[in-house]
Amino acid sequence: MNQRRNRKMGIPTEMREAWAEKRRSFFIPSPSEEQRNLDSKTCVQEGVREGLKAASIACVASAVPTLSAVRVIPWAKANLNYTAQALIISGASIAAYFITADKTILECARRNSLTNFEKRE
Repeated sequence: MNQRRNRKMGIPTEMREAWAEKRRSFFIPSPSEEQRNLDSKTCVQEGVREGLKAASIACVASAVPTLSAVRVIPWAKANLNYTAQALIISGASIAAYFITADKTILECARRNSLTNFEKRE
């Protein structure tokens, strides 16, 4: 019973306090490091946003032909159950998300590195 009280959201108190201490640093980051961290967070957010857009478009673009083929084409009607249909649709969505997010993050990082390089010169 006492162990249950020493937990917050399933994490033992000692472990949570150790992680909190690890986050507090004696060193103060320089403004350039803070800017770099902010730029990287912005790139990730942009990548997630673009990935979600691509995934939603891919979901619709793969769902319409998959669901119509299952109703019209005899082979698809016989061989593609609900699980197979869901796998086709979700596979296309997942692939579109990760490919687009990766490309967007890399493009943003490249843009940031070129900007930083031009600032130095």
